Amino acid sequence: MRDDWVELPYKDVVDKISTTKQKLKQKEYLAKGKIAVVDQGQEIIGGYTNDESKILECELPVLVFGDHTKIIKTITFPFAPGADGTKVLQPKKIIEPKLLSNFTKILVHKISDKGYARHYQHIEKQNIKIPPLPEQRAIVAKIDQLFTRIDHGVADLEKAQAQLKIYRQAVLKKAFEGELTRKWREKQTNLPMAEELLSQIKKERENHHQVQLDEWKKKVALWEASGREGKKPGKPKKLKTFNQPVKSLNLIIPENWYFECIGNLSKGVEYGSSAKSLSEGRVIVLRMGNMQDGKIDWENLKYSNNEEEILQYKLEPGDILFNRTNSPELVGKTVEYKGERKAIFAGYLIRLNHLNSIIKSSFLNWFLNSHPAKVYGSYVKTDGVNQSNINGQKLGNYPIPICSIQEQHQIVQEIETRLSVCDKLEQTIKQSLEKAKALRQSILKKAFEGRLLDETELAACKKEKDYEPARVLLKKIQAKKAAKEILAKAKIKPKKKTTSKKIRKKQ
Repeated sequence: MRDDWVELPYKDVVDKISTTKQKLKQKEYLAKGKIAVVDQGQEIIGGYTNDESKILECELPVLVFGDHTKIIKTITFPFAPGADGTKVLQPKKIIEPKLLSNFTKILVHKISDKGYARHYQHIEKQNIKIPPLPEQRAIVAKIDQLFTRIDHGVADLEKAQAQLKIYRQAVLKKAFEGELTRKWREKQTNLPMAEELLSQIKKERENHHQVQLDEWKKKVALWEASGREGKKPGKPKKLKTFNQPVKSLNLIIPENWYFECIGNLSKGVEYGSSAKSLSEGRVIVLRMGNMQDGKIDWENLKYSNNEEEILQYKLEPGDILFNRTNSPELVGKTVEYKGERKAIFAGYLIRLNHLNSIIKSSFLNWFLNSHPAKVYGSYVKTDGVNQSNINGQKLGNYPIPICSIQEQHQIVQEIETRLSVCDKLEQTIKQSLEKAKALRQSILKKAFEGRLLDETELAACKKEKDYEPARVLLKKIQAKKAAKEILAKAKIKPKKKTTSKKIRKKQ
């Protein structure tokens, strides 16, 4: 640390402003109002109030620190404080509020996440290094300059991310309108027409039912041979036939394609395990959080040791999992399980047992992740409190464009060739965004350690009229405070001594 800096405990550079009388509970917030409510949430303004008595008396600007969230805000306007977890800190004259905000971010970065516990108690025990005032202003200006450049770069990266999402959906829409395979289709001479596809599907469904009947007859024969012990095996029912969807898709398909209900391409649906998962165990339990962008995310896993559950909900390669319950924007997420790791599936998921001979797993997965399918899902979903639901019946009624299994295979190839490029670009963008985040911390760290300004910039600071070492400024502030306290005490008039009535009577 340089000689003209001073190091102080954090608690000595701020005054904590009491919010006991003014703080509002979240349920008291208004959507609109005269006075902004600032709390420990992500947004600068958490809500509004019209109660002027809730305005916090303080000298602006102040820092608002989220005791639970570790979020730091510099507030320059009158406000009402939010409820539990909102710490309001008044910077003392020795430090620029914006610099204190930046330095606080470094201190926050040093402490481990305590979950919903209190964090400020760990901040106030740390020391903070304070430069002379002109240098503080120069550091703030340079941080702003460097952060502005990073912001522009991040904005470009986020724009590219958004464009990739649009491109992904454009690829899927063209795929399910037959555009990606148009040239391939023109070269084919023996592709089935829509009527033939329909007949093939009907035949496959009948064949599946006949196989089930044959297996049932064998089980009944064994049951009878064993003296009819136990319950007689149940006779399999014919596959359920689904009617026309309640809403059509906004897709224009080739002549030899046709629209079919997903349920007519499957043996039925299964709901996942409702048993409580474990943090450790033998077999992975895939949950809705493990479904990301049409693929399984093998992070933040839960497990099961229940043999019965493992046997009943065991996943097989090619299984399609559909997220039946989630927030309105996420319900309907779908993934294809490819057998990467042994796993079962949780209760908020549906396994769609499609007929492999007439629809390809990847074809079905990509369709259910396409924009037309999402639009249909948003139309048929049932909305509850913060959650939406699409049950197995509604999933079975989803319309899907159907083509030959050969063309489905070609479509999947065309999709995955294009989207693999998107995946690589997406990964590069994510890495660049992480680097931008790390660069911000690096800039703040250099500022905190007095290494951000170069020699020329430091020399310019020393030429400022109000330049003086931070220790000198600190002594002046302390002396001024002490003088005010002496003056305040001197102005307090001593109470007059009064003589009681009994004493006056005696005199």
